[in-house]
Amino acid sequence: MNYQAETFTQSDLWASTADLNILHQQLLNLFCRLAYQEGDFILSSGQASSYYINGKQVTLNPQGALAIGRILLSRLPENTQAVAGLTLGADPIVTAVSVVSAYENRPIPALIIRKEAKGHGTKAYIEGPTLPENATVVVLEDVVTTGRSAMKAVERLRDAGYTVNQVISLIDRLQGGAEFYQSVGLKFEAVFTIEDIQQRYQQLAD
Repeated sequence: MNYQAETFTQSDLWASTADLNILHQQLLNLFCRLAYQEGDFILSSGQASSYYINGKQVTLNPQGALAIGRILLSRLPENTQAVAGLTLGADPIVTAVSVVSAYENRPIPALIIRKEAKGHGTKAYIEGPTLPENATVVVLEDVVTTGRSAMKAVERLRDAGYTVNQVISLIDRLQGGAEFYQSVGLKFEAVFTIEDIQQRYQQLAD
């Protein structure tokens, strides 16, 4: 099957709209169609789950990436100086936001946080432009379960001298992540909850 020809017709070019409500609804549909699966799964946290969300099916999709970039950019505080996230899940997200920000005349650089320090050269944890000391950085994530994954990015950024007060996720599985961030003084928001995904998934299946 020719995926591109099969998937993207003129009527599907919704991600170019300026209407954030349309973007939000169509992005939800895309997560349901491409990323959400039901079955028996083990998550990166080690927890067993009856469903799995493969966020990269959407974040690496051209329509999905454009919609994500536009939606997340609209949610960033005005003083945001960079967006960052833990590799690998956040890589396409921070990139999408940064690219869209340039088109919106609000250029915001992207940082990628390694899980382990680079084994050569600078041996750094953080890839991307060097920011001013105490620069305000917002951490982005695809799916939050316990919140520990994105917290690694927060800690690396703070160790580098940056200010991090907020985490934004595409999806919150409602399994303690929000409460964890609150307990450590971080502001947290998600574009969708798992309840949004499952409700819409059922509607599309009916």
